[in-house]
Amino acid sequence: MAEKTFTQVTLLGKTYHLGGYEDEAYLQRVATYVNSKLSTLRGTSGFLRQTPEMQQAMLALNLADDYFKSQEKVEELKLRQDQLERTIYELKHELVSLRMTGQESSENASSLKKLSAD
Repeated sequence: MAEKTFTQVTLLGKTYHLGGYEDEAYLQRVATYVNSKLSTLRGTSGFLRQTPEMQQAMLALNLADDYFKSQEKVEELKLRQDQLERTIYELKHELVSLRMTGQESSENASSLKKLSAD
């Protein structure tokens, strides 16, 4: 089992001591992402006029939106990968079939040369 990591991060303007099984750089990257998302929201009109609870709700909704869009993209990529794997399989099958046909043609040509030589 991995060793638990502890680190200090600044999240939403406050310093927190976090612990987890991910490395410190990952925990910092997550905090940076949340801070970046909040910074983006603060730049939108009307966000700062909302109550702190509403701001937190908007931040949570935006993070959840990013998550679900990422999940959709993952599913799309999985489907695309499956399609490409099927295409590769079909092309390999076709290549084997063409090689066998080519080999048969070559053998037939050799047989015809022998017959014409006789």
